[in-house]
Amino acid sequence: MLSARHELILDLPHAAAWARLRDLSLAPHYVPGLTGCDFHPGPREGLGASRRVHMKRGFLDESVVDWHEGQGLVLRLHRAEQGPPFPFRQASFRYALLPEGDARTRLVLSLDGDLRGGRLGEWLLAGALRRTVAKIAVNLKAFYETGKTQNASFSGR
Repeated sequence: MLSARHELILDLPHAAAWARLRDLSLAPHYVPGLTGCDFHPGPREGLGASRRVHMKRGFLDESVVDWHEGQGLVLRLHRAEQGPPFPFRQASFRYALLPEGDARTRLVLSLDGDLRGGRLGEWLLAGALRRTVAKIAVNLKAFYETGKTQNASFSGR
C-alpha cells in the first residue's frame, strides 16, 4: 500500500482551520486541476457526504467514509460505481488537523491506496504522488490563510 503524506503548519487557530476544512465545496480553490465541484444528493458534510469534483478531462467522486468533528476526515476516491481512478485499485485521501498552540494548526494530508502494478507501480509513481499531495497542502495553506484561490483551473463558478 502506498501512502503519500505531507504536513505543514497553518497560521490559523484550530477552530478556524476546521471551519474551512469541513466546507467540502472549497476544494477547487486549492486542488490543482479542479474546475468545479457539485454535491451528490444527501448530506453536504459529515459521514456520507459525497461530492463530484470536475477536471478538464473528466470527474472524480469523493465520499466521506470517516469524519471526526474538529479533527479531520477521510474521502474515498472513486468514479461513480466504477471504483477508484487509474492507477489505483483503491484510494482515499485523509485530512487531519492538530492544534499547535492558540493560533496555529498542524495540517496532515495523505493519499493512501493500492496501485495497479504492485511494488513496481508504487516505485514508479510514489514521487509524483508525494509531490501532488505536497502541492495540495501548500495551496490549501495559502487559500485558508488568505482566502485567495490558488488553483488557476478554477474560475469560481
